[in-house]
Parts: sequence; C-alpha cells; structure tokens
Amino acid sequence: MPRTWGEVLSSFETDLRMKAESVTIRPLQTFDKRVKVLGSKSYSNRYLALAALSGEATTIEGALVCDDTQYLAAALRAFGHVEVDIDAVAERITVTPTGRPMVAPAEEVYVGAAGTPIRFLISMAGHAEGTTVLTGTKRMQERPMGSLLEALPGLGVTAEAVRGNGSPPIKVTGPSFRGGSTRISGAVSSQFTSSLLVNATCAEQDTEVHVIDDLISKPYVEMTIAALAEMGVVVEREGYTRFKVAAGQKLRGGTVNVEPDASGMSYFLAAAAVLGGTVTIPGIGSDSKQGDVGLVDALVRMGCTAEITDDSITLSGGELQGIDIDMETMPDVVPTLAVVAAFAQGTTHISNIASLRIKECDRIAAVTTELRKMGISVEEFPDAMTITGGTPRGAVIDTYDDHRIAMCFAIAGLRTEGVVIKDPGCVAKSFPTFWKTLDSLRDDNTTSTL
Repeated sequence: MPRTWGEVLSSFETDLRMKAESVTIRPLQTFDKRVKVLGSKSYSNRYLALAALSGEATTIEGALVCDDTQYLAAALRAFGHVEVDIDAVAERITVTPTGRPMVAPAEEVYVGAAGTPIRFLISMAGHAEGTTVLTGTKRMQERPMGSLLEALPGLGVTAEAVRGNGSPPIKVTGPSFRGGSTRISGAVSSQFTSSLLVNATCAEQDTEVHVIDDLISKPYVEMTIAALAEMGVVVEREGYTRFKVAAGQKLRGGTVNVEPDASGMSYFLAAAAVLGGTVTIPGIGSDSKQGDVGLVDALVRMGCTAEITDDSITLSGGELQGIDIDMETMPDVVPTLAVVAAFAQGTTHISNIASLRIKECDRIAAVTTELRKMGISVEEFPDAMTITGGTPRGAVIDTYDDHRIAMCFAIAGLRTEGVVIKDPGCVAKSFPTFWKTLDSLRDDNTTSTL
C-alpha cells in the first residue's frame, strides 16, 4: 500500500511549495474576489465509501482529490470488489464493481493520517472475507477507536486493536456485518456513528444504533444521512439518540455531486475578515448541511457582514470584536476562528472543543503555542481557549503535520509581515491546491508566498 504523498497523489502536478521546507507569506492590503474552493472532503469520503458498497457504477462529480480520498480509494481497490478511477483535473472519481467478492487484503491497509477513512474502513472490513489489518501514521496509531470497536460486536463484527490499546493497528475479521442492534458513545467522534450507518446498508438485518450519551459534531451525522438519502437509503431516527437502517434498501449508483468544502472555505472567509476584504464562494449556500458553514455566523457576530443565497456565500470584513462561542458543532474551523480572534479587539472565548485534542495533532495546544509565538495572549483549558486580540508579530510557525494549522496561520501572514509556514506540503491532506488558491487573492499575478 502507498505510504507517501508522492506515491499516493501521483495524479497531481503540485507546485514547488508542496515540497518546500517552508514558505514565507507575503502580506496583502485587501481584496474583493470570487474564489473557487475544492469539493467537500466529508462528502467525498462518504460518497466514495457508499459507492464501494452499492454494487453499481458510480461517478462522483466535484470530488475532492486529496490525501484522505486517495488513501480511501487505494484501500477500496485492495478489497478487490471495485475499481476506483480518479481524474484530479476534472475533480471526478468513478467507482466500478469488478464482479469479484470483497476479500481482506493480504497486506496491511495503510491510511496515513486519514481519520474518516479508517473509521469507515473498520466497519467496512466486516463485509470482507478474511482478516483485515488497518493502520496509519504514528499519530493515527495514537487516536482512539475504542468506542467503535465496542459497538461492532453487537452487529456481528469481530474487531480489535492489535496492541490492546483501542487505537490502530485494528484487526477485523469477516464477513460478519450482519446488522442487529448496538450501543455506541458519541462523546469521542461522530464518525463512529457515521461508520455504522454507512455500512449498515449491506447488512442482512435491520440495523439500529443507539447513542448512549451526547453526540458531538452532529452536523457530520446529518451529512451522512443526507448522503445516504441521495443514494437511495432512508435512515429512521429519534433525534440523535437512535438511528435505524432497514435491511433490503438498495444504494443506487449513477452520478452524485459534491458541494464545495466548508472547512476549506473558512480560510478565505478569514482572509476577508482580517483584511477587511470581500470574498464570494460559489456553489455552497443556505441549504448546506456542513456544520462549518456556521463560521459565517460567528464572523458576523465579530463584525463582518454576509450574504448567503441558495448557491453562494459572500462575506466582507469589518471592525472585529471578540465573542464568546460554543464551537462543538464545527471543530475543524476552530483554528481558523482563533487566528481571526488574534486580530480582534477584546477577548474571544471558544468552548466545548475537547475533540480537538485527538485530531491530526492536539489542535488546542498547537494553536495556543503558535499564537503565543506571534505575541498573542492565549489561555488554554482542557476543552476551551481564550484569545486576547492584539497586533500579531511575525513568527516561524510549526504545523505539526496538520493541514489546518498550516492553512489558518497562512491567513495570519496576509496581514502580518514575517510569517513563515513550515512543511507547507501538509495541506495536501485536504486542500492540495491551497497555495495556488491563496495566490488568486492577488491582482498582480504573483504568488502569495516567497
């Protein structure tokens, strides 16, 4: 299985910044631009997993071709039951059944740092004949999967952590995903619930999932249910406590379309906010179920203005003020908001974000450390952070092999001289064209980095 970005994303012609040790961001006065953002990572992963289970040819238009989706595609090919063809230029992924049964790969399935794919694949391996071993980077081997492993036996699946610590490598024996009833905690990750719902589509029996506590990051489960509905499967539910997928429903193939990525959009909303500029993002609007769209409301509360239509979002910067906000439903854009808060008057308190401790890095600690390097006062709590705005100064930013840390601090560099982003290639995980898209904010046809 592929283990490096160069091996995984060979279909992309990346610029030299993707291989550089660091880049220095050039400040920008302001801008008024229409920016095209790549497709949603969350929807692309969901449609790709569902297409592999549908048994029909499926074309995913507007798909995000990035580290995560490439690793998921490679894993699906390894099971032998589908071919996955990726056209990065056309932003299209085609999934075609081979007519062969789903069989556990002989080698370990390596998914890098791709969190959603490994969680979907743990359940999916329960459909494959034989024993599948799933693993990833050193950080991935620290991330908790115990809640999912505890829930799977209720649906017939034997899955265990090889080292007995609840983290990858994970060994799954199948075919055994028969369905039934199970209980799961929603306190660690909503992706565990989504994994069960996606894979329940191939169960012999009705599948009921009972969430035994408060489900975090609820919008991501809403996205899963929306993707299932788009492909012909209805999920019965009682709020966020019980979900049922009736057996016998058929996932349809055909063509599905992916809207722009709200997390990727966040960096350009932030750029408009800190520079007093204006940005319009086409293709995503008021009907989006992506929780990260909620950042627009947060920025409006801070002093920006916004216009949201059915198919576009426009945001203009204003006089920024600190706010108190619960970000449990949109954790991926917390680093983005924190960078904006560094330029705001007063304090911004961001709460209910404990899940950030177990992302690609400990994002609360990382954001705190890097903002302090820039001279910004940050108070760190187990599940929260308080940022006192000021005048950030230039600094060399460590990115912790985390795409979101690299991208959000790049936005700080648009207003602050001397911001250097280390390991700029890590943006490949979710936004491989990020640096070129950042260039598009300028009128002089030059790059945003040195």
